[in-house]
Amino acid sequence: MPLLFDMPFEQLQSYQGTNPRPDDFDSYWDTSLAEMRALDPDIELIPADFQTSFADCFHLYFTGVRGARIHAKLLRPKKAASPHPAVVVFHGYSGNSGSWMNHLGYAAQGFTVAALDCRGQGGLSQDVGGHMGTTLHGHIIRGLDGPPEDMMYHHIFLDTAQLAGIVMDMDDVDETRVGATGGSQGGGLTLACASLEPRIFRAAPTFPFLTDYQRVWDIDQDKDAYDELRKYFRQYDPQHERETEVFTKLGYIDVQHLAPRIRGEVLMGVGLMDTICPPSSQFAAYNKISTSKSLEIYPDFGHEDLPGHGEKIFKFMTA
Repeated sequence: MPLLFDMPFEQLQSYQGTNPRPDDFDSYWDTSLAEMRALDPDIELIPADFQTSFADCFHLYFTGVRGARIHAKLLRPKKAASPHPAVVVFHGYSGNSGSWMNHLGYAAQGFTVAALDCRGQGGLSQDVGGHMGTTLHGHIIRGLDGPPEDMMYHHIFLDTAQLAGIVMDMDDVDETRVGATGGSQGGGLTLACASLEPRIFRAAPTFPFLTDYQRVWDIDQDKDAYDELRKYFRQYDPQHERETEVFTKLGYIDVQHLAPRIRGEVLMGVGLMDTICPPSSQFAAYNKISTSKSLEIYPDFGHEDLPGHGEKIFKFMTA
């Protein structure tokens, strides 16, 4: 095993995280879920230009918290048994739901597929925080100086749970066999989705983002995907007078603190040379999952394609 830049593997296996957990964390998310469930989602399905012989493809729109219209690609298998399984898919930071081609494997296997566009990033979902187009970056710190329920990832986390619930309510979907998967930001959102919608029966996050922010800071990895943390302190708190306050507020959107809510089975992939989402930050979340779980370790790999791991996820979801 190569020399790790983070911490020894033995310590990773028991590491419980650094970032503070707010005292009212559970009530914060319970209240947020009640807000989401009270919404009229006003679901709209629009046939896509792209179609296949074995799956119908749609643009799915729904209204999320704070009134944003959220978009997802939806693929429905034409000849699958009813009810049949489904999977919700989440993309990396600043990306989008991907091409239709990316999702055909599950549809061909008889799954309904719903791939979210995160609000304000590279897809078609709205960011209604004063700007109707994309904002792409800065979403960790978006809303950090206001009430914690106004933070951007508060909204995005709820979007994941709302989309999963919409899929579970579809007449042809077996609500007990809906999975979630994604890598990087998508990995963090997979954990958030499985936490906030505990009916998710299988979750497959890969090198999850959005976890243990203070650990990332402490080991000087607040760059690349996490560089907005450094920019925030340099711009708004240059002497770190509010450091404890800032990281405690970030604790509301730290998926390690949501992880104990997960009830479904989890398969997680980690590259031990990951300098984008440090392994310790990922283990902070994994070690808090109390349900059935397994970990695939790639010692020589970082934040990149993990050879063969996509096939492992597919087998996990379709078994």
